[in-house]
Amino acid sequence: MNLSVLGIFHTIIGISALAGAIIGYIRYGKINMAHLSGKVYFYATLITSLSALGISKAGGFNAGHVFSLFIIVLISVAYFLFSSKKESRKARYFENFLLSFSFFLSLVPTINETFTRVPIGHPLAKDIKDPIIGQTLLVIFLLFVIGSIFQFMKQKKENVEVSRLQ
Repeated sequence: MNLSVLGIFHTIIGISALAGAIIGYIRYGKINMAHLSGKVYFYATLITSLSALGISKAGGFNAGHVFSLFIIVLISVAYFLFSSKKESRKARYFENFLLSFSFFLSLVPTINETFTRVPIGHPLAKDIKDPIIGQTLLVIFLLFVIGSIFQFMKQKKENVEVSRLQ
């Protein structure tokens, strides 16, 4: 597999981020930074994205680095909305979307790297152009769209309930 020490660290922290997101989706229907799973997602994603900047299979600055920087921006804006705009019901829509979009973008290099490395010796894909990667990313994208619609509807319902209580 030829992973460097940084690559191993990056992978372990990245798996933690994925676990935090998945637990959040199962428990709350979203990555919720008010709960431990959301905090794990945020901090592990931040560390994973920063560590990715020191990793390059092809050498030099590449698309993976751009993804990492963009993900850092997305989660940073979501964190700002979470921490500074607690009373804004509209901010929750953006926060939910930004965290979900960052999760989707995180899955792109994750799927590429996993499918071209696992199982060791006989990976699922020869390279990033292999159809199995494209098909998997399409399914993940469709789940992201469906999930985003679900989150929007759920947030709208929560906002209406909060309005009734006030």
